[in-house]
Amino acid sequence: MENKYRKHYLFASDFDQTLTFNDTGYVLSEVLGISVKEFERKAKGMAKLNLVQQGAELAYLLLHDPEFHSSVRREHLFEVGKRIRLKENIKQIYDILDRRIDGFHFDFYVLSAAPVEVIQSALEGIVPKDHIFGTEFKYTASGEIESLVRATAGYGKVTRLDQLAEELGIPADHIVYVGDGSSDIHVMLHVNRRDGFTIAVSESKLVAQIAKRTVLSENALATLVPILEDIAGWQRTQIRQLFDSYGFLIQGWDRVQTDWVTLRPSGVVMAEKAAADVI
Repeated sequence: MENKYRKHYLFASDFDQTLTFNDTGYVLSEVLGISVKEFERKAKGMAKLNLVQQGAELAYLLLHDPEFHSSVRREHLFEVGKRIRLKENIKQIYDILDRRIDGFHFDFYVLSAAPVEVIQSALEGIVPKDHIFGTEFKYTASGEIESLVRATAGYGKVTRLDQLAEELGIPADHIVYVGDGSSDIHVMLHVNRRDGFTIAVSESKLVAQIAKRTVLSENALATLVPILEDIAGWQRTQIRQLFDSYGFLIQGWDRVQTDWVTLRPSGVVMAEKAAADVI
């Protein structure tokens, strides 16, 4: 009976740089002995030429680049997951969204362009495997990547998010999406257009101008602040008490205004503003 009266939401989060401090491509390059600069050069080149959807650069390299394709086996992707540096308290986020917000229940899912093996390995014991959707490959018997099955990047994220919402019976305005970079733009615009809620966790103006709220913190728990305030309607005192129950004292909580100003030779000034919570 209790669950019948709880508002049901879908909480979907990106992985790289949203739940982590480092990027899958960089860690994989280190595992393979490939220089980070070489990975950046190749990934930026594809992004500049629009060869693949934003966020799918690593998947393209694993499939088509001789240096990456010949070196990577499935076990390497699991190893990368163990080396990924996660933000703190992701498990606590899962717990709070599941049963600690009175009157609400949030299903926690991860949608990312990173290989699904990397994400599952990194979040083992934190997020169930069936709540993780990443780029999927088909492998040969020896573990070599044979072909691409599905890429959760660009519009691929939009498609997967809509499928999840339909399967869970969640209306569009009960979707929350959290991301950090340009690969999240399509899905954020999609969620906003349908009256959902979007949160940016970086100062990148590409997403900060699109997201309804921006939160900057090294602790993943801070991502909950906009949800507790804007969706659940909590006051700051309640939020502080919740964090305190998990052993965290909010020492600093500032809302700052960021101006992005571009000066053109003609004398025309382009100015853009965004607000962010720094916790």
